[in-house]
Amino acid sequence: MIREPYLAGSWYPGKPGELRENIKKMTDKDALKLDAIGVVSPHAGYAYSGPVAGAVFSRIKFKNTFILLGPNHRHDGKPFSIMTDGIWKTPLGDVRIDDELASAILRASKNLAKDDEIHEGENSLEVQVPFIQYFKSDVMIVPILLWHANPSIYKEIGRAIANVLKSTSTDAVIVASGDMTHHKPHEKAKADDMRAIQPILDLNIDEFIANSNSSMCAPASVICMLTAAKELGASKAELVKYQTSGDTSGDYSSVVGYAGIIISK
Repeated sequence: MIREPYLAGSWYPGKPGELRENIKKMTDKDALKLDAIGVVSPHAGYAYSGPVAGAVFSRIKFKNTFILLGPNHRHDGKPFSIMTDGIWKTPLGDVRIDDELASAILRASKNLAKDDEIHEGENSLEVQVPFIQYFKSDVMIVPILLWHANPSIYKEIGRAIANVLKSTSTDAVIVASGDMTHHKPHEKAKADDMRAIQPILDLNIDEFIANSNSSMCAPASVICMLTAAKELGASKAELVKYQTSGDTSGDYSSVVGYAGIIISK
């Protein structure tokens, strides 16, 4: 399957030169790099969450493959869906799916199912790809979308990812794509988000589950990523940047929160 760039020209620039210049303004190639196992990165339009995503990707050492975990906002198709082959197009070029790794993860998890179509109109993973391409043009991806479910399912998928990475000696970055609190006043959203962010920094999955709230679209991907990261030896986490949509729009009466976090050994 060839996945076309659904959001190019709306959520982010659709012309290659304009997109590169836009990302350049939100990133720092000279930033200190960490050997990341996983990251949390937001997935709104670049005008709103781009500076947070850019700060995250500026701070990591790039690997050949990125496993992208995100929420299925449409609630359609297979509830826990993975693409195992194909190409994702963006204005910056084509990105190939790591078919060997994706197929191995599909076989390892009892919950994942192959579903290409559900990925076509979903924003949560697409907006991550140009940031990754900006730093490494020959990167590969493994796209996975997750529905609302019991956290035990996300943990199972996370363990499956970790087991495959360990058994194949594959080095990959696991991206938990997710926005934080939605549609609350800025100070309330920030307070709620910090209660959820601290357990991520403590690598405490159950505390994160207890302190996340229903307006977030981050929990599934974060639980899955944290589970895999801990299995892979994660020992520390850093909040790189936090802001809300109000910091862009100037309207702090009802905002969405964006957190950028790096998990490493």
